[in-house]
Amino acid sequence: MPVAPTNTISFQGEVKDEICSLTVNGNEASPVILLPTVSAGDLAAAGDIAGATSFNMGVSGCTGSSTATNISTVFVGNLVDSTNAVALRNTGTAQHVTIQLRNTGAQPINLTSRYTAQGDLSLASGEPEATSTFSAQSYGIGPATPGTVAALVQYAISYQ
Repeated sequence: MPVAPTNTISFQGEVKDEICSLTVNGNEASPVILLPTVSAGDLAAAGDIAGATSFNMGVSGCTGSSTATNISTVFVGNLVDSTNAVALRNTGTAQHVTIQLRNTGAQPINLTSRYTAQGDLSLASGEPEATSTFSAQSYGIGPATPGTVAALVQYAISYQ
């Protein structure tokens, strides 16, 4: 792509054989994953985890391409904890708590850059939907204090 002057708006897009709607736990807009209330004692030290909660990323309403299509879930962390690249910074009132995302293999997701889940939503020829399961959990970075826990992550899908 050519380099543009700083006062230029760039537009980008794609045309694909297959297109789908993306959902999180069946919701197409503004999804919320409710983590359970956990005890500060469960997060007494750095590395302690509690309250693992599964959530589904799904594609539906796919046009049903005549060939197999690789589709991947993409996550981009807005506020990644500076001491722990695998966790989102807590914007709530509890201290020493972050939110960790785990991939479909239950491994921590590194959010220091864009994460792509390599074909987790692959569709066979003519298949209209697919789902993959991720999880989120509270992750201690020191002795937790009582309070609220909140974090944001952007999500999308990538067609390969």
